[in-house]
Amino acid sequence: MAVTDDEKLGTWSWARLTAHLRTVRHHRHLVRKYCFAVGLYWQGLVHDLSKYSLTELSTGARFYQGTRSPNNAEREMTGVTKAWLHHKGRNKHHYEYWIDYDIKRQSDPPLCGMKMPKRYVVEMAMDRIAACRVYQGAEYHQTAPLEYYRKGISFHLMAPETSALLEKILTTLAEHGEVEMIRFVKSEVLKKNYPY
Repeated sequence: MAVTDDEKLGTWSWARLTAHLRTVRHHRHLVRKYCFAVGLYWQGLVHDLSKYSLTELSTGARFYQGTRSPNNAEREMTGVTKAWLHHKGRNKHHYEYWIDYDIKRQSDPPLCGMKMPKRYVVEMAMDRIAACRVYQGAEYHQTAPLEYYRKGISFHLMAPETSALLEKILTTLAEHGEVEMIRFVKSEVLKKNYPY
């Protein structure tokens, strides 16, 4: 998307909004494809529907760039992103949804990531794969989602079991490709007896 001088980052624009909507549609299509491939049909259908809310759309209309999430640009410019706060509180495939107080912890404040249900860890993996595909375009490679995950691991408040499962799924993709990753998730991870 070409942005004219009249469409400065942070100002509302129809061009930004329509480009953002195309990106959201493409992202949701990819996540749906991956979720359907592993048998998570409902999650594939309802993934990221909150992105169509006014709170989240307005950020896209003001901060869309096409190469990264508009939330990051809003956070850099204003110090906070209302769209992300709205999004993570409504979408269980984000580990941030599962951050809570752990009364057994001795740290102050006692915030930690709770263990996520497997189906949401799988959706989180598919979400990360789709996001890398969308934002990297032709530059995407199967190691990108694992690299992105490892780049941010130092500040994740994710339950150790959740982190290990996510990393296992993304490592399977990086080392063996998409077909094997989908087989692994569908025939092993999502089975009741998979250790988690």
